[in-house]
Amino acid sequence: MSTFDDREKGQEKKFAHDAEIEFKAQARRDKLLGLWVADLLGKSGPEADAYAKALVVEDLKEPGDEDVFKKVRADLDAGNVDLSDHLLRKKMDELLAEAVAQVKSEV
Repeated sequence: MSTFDDREKGQEKKFAHDAEIEFKAQARRDKLLGLWVADLLGKSGPEADAYAKALVVEDLKEPGDEDVFKKVRADLDAGNVDLSDHLLRKKMDELLAEAVAQVKSEV
């Protein structure tokens, strides 16, 4: 096997590993976001867990974060929770950074 082949396989493994970390971090972020939003909506216990799981599933429907943002925005509006789009997106970014750190610490 040539050095080129070894390098190519190494790059493929790194790409697969990075993609797995990204997927897990997104799912973790969605769960953390779901628990945070559930608290804002007055949900706790199993109801909060169910909401967080539903948010993880919601993110699988479309690529990107817009599907999650739209669902959370609609739920907050329906629950009369006053939170700006800017603060919601900022919280999503903060929770993603936290989720990446958690996932990387587990690997």
